[in-house]
Amino acid sequence: MASPPGRSAPTSRTVTGLACAVAPCPVLVVDAYGALSLVNRAATLLFPAAHIGAELSDAVPRWVTTAHRRLTTGAGRRTPAFGQALAPADGPVGDRSFAAHPTCLDDGDVAWWFVDDTERRTAADALALERHRTEFLGRASNALLSSLNVDRCMAVTAQLAAEHLADGALVIGPPSGRTHPVVFCARGGEPEATRLDFDASLLPGLAEALQGFPPEPSRWVDPAAAPPWAVPDGFGSVGSLAVTPLPGPGLPAGALVLLRHGEKAAFDENEEVFARLFAARAGAAMSAARLYAEQTSITETLMRDLLPPVLRQIDGIEFAGGYRPSGEGDRIGGDFYDVHPCPDETDGGESFVVLGDVCGKGLDAAVLTGKIRNTLQALLPMAPDHQRTLRLLNGALLNSHHARFATLVLASAARHDGKVRLRLTSAGHPRPLIVRVDGRVDEVQTRGTLVGALPEIQAVTVGAELAAGETCVLFTDGFTEAKGGPLGGEMFGEARLKQALAACAGMAAEAVVERLQMHAAQWIGGGRHDDMAVVAITAPRTNHLSAVGGHGPGRYTA
Repeated sequence: MASPPGRSAPTSRTVTGLACAVAPCPVLVVDAYGALSLVNRAATLLFPAAHIGAELSDAVPRWVTTAHRRLTTGAGRRTPAFGQALAPADGPVGDRSFAAHPTCLDDGDVAWWFVDDTERRTAADALALERHRTEFLGRASNALLSSLNVDRCMAVTAQLAAEHLADGALVIGPPSGRTHPVVFCARGGEPEATRLDFDASLLPGLAEALQGFPPEPSRWVDPAAAPPWAVPDGFGSVGSLAVTPLPGPGLPAGALVLLRHGEKAAFDENEEVFARLFAARAGAAMSAARLYAEQTSITETLMRDLLPPVLRQIDGIEFAGGYRPSGEGDRIGGDFYDVHPCPDETDGGESFVVLGDVCGKGLDAAVLTGKIRNTLQALLPMAPDHQRTLRLLNGALLNSHHARFATLVLASAARHDGKVRLRLTSAGHPRPLIVRVDGRVDEVQTRGTLVGALPEIQAVTVGAELAAGETCVLFTDGFTEAKGGPLGGEMFGEARLKQALAACAGMAAEAVVERLQMHAAQWIGGGRHDDMAVVAITAPRTNHLSAVGGHGPGRYTA
């Protein structure tokens, strides 16, 4: 449509200028020379130094100038089309946060539209912080509950607190005698454990925290009042200090002291609340570790009479066993084995072998170990029938008050025509291995379900034969799951177990057990491990002459 006589049609620049002028948000239009060609009223209020003709760099914060320069300079830059929305920038203006959206105009100028996004950014930052804290608490819980060792829990607590809550952290345990166990860790460092004799009242809030009382706000604690023992050497000046209890079920597990360097801001209320959430998880883990340690001590006392038996040659078959408990100085644990000679001493009678692993540790495991061994002793008349024996044992365990289960492997062994015939049945246990005279290691394909876990038990019995010099090895998963090696954290594994056994071809039963235990000990080093039990059943290379009725050590003849 033509324009009225005497009046020119409005240009796109005029329309754009009117739109920018009446826009409710601040708008700045910058020409090709970096000067402001349009400033609306809202922009004047936001940027007092902005006016037409002023340099953009003199009127706005540096982040706006940098974003504009990035759009209008640079080799190979393409000229945007008219009206094209370009990549926005964001930054602070005073105490508010703004998003600046650039648009290319038809004459090459760039219009910057400023939108206040303070509330949105604050909400987004708060959401990101909560997500980060939730993720951290989940990872911290996994790390704390991955070990039932008290010292390890204290070290993990100190390290996590130093890395995520403060610049340094002290974990103080309940007193033992006159001293407290203390673990200190600085950010980026390794935990350092020690024992200290100190007066808790000298550190404000510590005496109350060790008794489980709610913590004092950190703003009430004067960091200058911290005694020297609470500030490790090399940490520097303490700007703020927070003390919070490590709660436990019933009795407190200790106290957590957070240290922050002097140049940093003090702990705010949100940080103190988050520290208490972390301390609750750490206290629960430490209490569980202490309870486990106490139960282990009780178990050791009660299980002294449950020592593994000394094995011997029976009916021309070599038997040897070895046991290594998980704890240093322990004599018994959740693994066990027994060998019962055949009551019928006539030729062809079978000896009965059982090796098992009770789930878990503690008093229940000790009692269940004794119950299983005693029950199997009573079931010896039915021992040749592995399936029936397992069913009766499974029923006995299900009808008891025990909530634990066990894995077992049963073996019946008899000497026949210079060889040893075996019948093997696994009930949720690692499969037995047979070491052949040529060094091959065969896996016996028996399998079955756990004992004491399900109403019905299923198991497969497999026959095997040992020629002279061959050995069948029954073992618990303490061997394959033993951690060690060059870095101290790699599992021994089934492949290494088979490799170690391959070198045992032709050895006597006792030599096989000793060699396997030696390999495991070398792999573990000084590290921790689970209970390890092994039984070797060997067909001797020579004829066996028993001392008394085939049940004594006897002697061998070539």
